[in-house]
Amino acid sequence: MKFVDEALIRVEAGKGGDGCMSFRREKYIPFGGPDGGDGGDGGSVYLVVDEGLNTLADFRFTRLFRAAAGQSGRGGQCTGKSAEDLLVRVPLGTRAFDTDTGELLGDLTASGERLLVARGGWHGLGNLRFKSSTNRAPRKTTKGKLGEQRNLRLEMLVLADVGLIGMPNAGKSSLIRAVSAARPRVADYPFTTLYPNLGVVRTEEARSFVIADIPGLIEGAAEGAGLGIQFLKHMTRTRLLLHLVDAAPLEGAGTVAEDVRKVEQELRKYSDDLYAKERWLVLNKIDLLPPEERAGCAGRLARELGWSGPVYAVSALSGEGCRELMGRVQARLEALRQAPAEEDVGAD
Repeated sequence: MKFVDEALIRVEAGKGGDGCMSFRREKYIPFGGPDGGDGGDGGSVYLVVDEGLNTLADFRFTRLFRAAAGQSGRGGQCTGKSAEDLLVRVPLGTRAFDTDTGELLGDLTASGERLLVARGGWHGLGNLRFKSSTNRAPRKTTKGKLGEQRNLRLEMLVLADVGLIGMPNAGKSSLIRAVSAARPRVADYPFTTLYPNLGVVRTEEARSFVIADIPGLIEGAAEGAGLGIQFLKHMTRTRLLLHLVDAAPLEGAGTVAEDVRKVEQELRKYSDDLYAKERWLVLNKIDLLPPEERAGCAGRLARELGWSGPVYAVSALSGEGCRELMGRVQARLEALRQAPAEEDVGAD
């Protein structure tokens, strides 16, 4: 199925039921009085997380979601039935924006979480409500209120701990296949990845993390060239970025250091926050290097770039260095998760 990470929909909550005007008329009861009941509330519209969904593709075909109206009140002090709420299933990581105001209504990041996007109309009041000592036979009722109506833009952001970025054909899909059960398409030409792929990396029993790769970035991506820039927003939720580079680029394709700088430039243009996110360099495809060059390739690249962060050399094809890299990533993620808790304890 085609990956769809944005959708435009309209939601309409149900109208509240009208109040009823009725008078009790029974034999042997000469002064029956008013007995009109209230209407029922209209149904509200909620977005609900469904972990079985991974795209917003269904919203290409269904764009209008309308909750039912509440029933009107009836005589005999009978209240109208309230309408059931309408639950709209969305994938984990969905954000909802009001397109008319630009307001962010909510961010659904937990399994089963609900978000109210259109509240149902309030019920109308029957004439029984208006009975008083001075008005024993009121002929007043109120209509049910209209439900809220909104035009929404749904945006799905992939939830992953680690993001893979790099030039096309750097081996991101090969790496995610090597370290997880994900099976993205892999081929010997650029742009085989057309949408983000997620994989779960299990380093030990009860120790795992989620990794995601996006389509490769090319020079000019920040101005709209290529596919990767469309999905960089998915990297904003990650804690750590792995910047993959081809250790043996094709002739005429530029040097390894040039490829690193091109991606860095596009990250900086796209978002200062994303550029500032912790990023490790991963030199991939070292199996294509002569044996005598493999040992020091990571160090040479770090010196050429003036890189002070971690640099690793791996081969997604043979698996060399992958297990060690994933172990280091797992340890770093656990340290990042503990850091906020330690800061909170220190503040007390």
